[in-house]
Amino acid sequence: MSHATAAACFQRMNQDINMTISVSHPLRRAMLFCAALAAMGAVSLQANAATTAELERDSAAALQALYKANPVAEAISKKAKGILIFPRIIKAGLVFGGSYGEGVLMKGSQIDGYFNSVSGSWGWQAGAESYAYVVFLTSSKALKYLDDSKGWEIGVGPSVVVVDAGRAKNLSTSTLKDDAYAFITDQQGLMVSLSIEGTKISRIEKD
Repeated sequence: MSHATAAACFQRMNQDINMTISVSHPLRRAMLFCAALAAMGAVSLQANAATTAELERDSAAALQALYKANPVAEAISKKAKGILIFPRIIKAGLVFGGSYGEGVLMKGSQIDGYFNSVSGSWGWQAGAESYAYVVFLTSSKALKYLDDSKGWEIGVGPSVVVVDAGRAKNLSTSTLKDDAYAFITDQQGLMVSLSIEGTKISRIEKD
């Protein structure tokens, strides 16, 4: 990653994280700075996956892997107005951390845009991890909000339910009442301890 690209990423993520964390000044600025640095470091780890073709390929693979492991996800997809797919989110940090990843929005079988996923956090969190997540937008309200907003902070606006292994067993297309359903996975399957609340999803331009 070039210095210019890193600087641009830092600026964009610092602005995004600034909208997701609310703590008092001046501690807030220090937290934002450290979280943005951690997220920027995560970007450099996945710089080789930044091309459009690779992002589309990885997103398709992540979606098919989710369908294979969780048939309920595939059933929900048939009711979805749109599907956000983030095939690789890198979460890194020590005391202050951040996560970053890029993904696609699908409407039907077509890709309708590219998005990034940014979050900042604090508290002891040594190390780094990666995961994927898919959000099924099951209401027109959620899709319109995503299209019209300059960035969707999960937890604000349309309701999002995170589906873990237990919830997936009791979920069916006939019981869908919320605006969106998110499935968070790693190599072992659905994750049960990770939240995406506070994550900001924003449309980006890809070459």
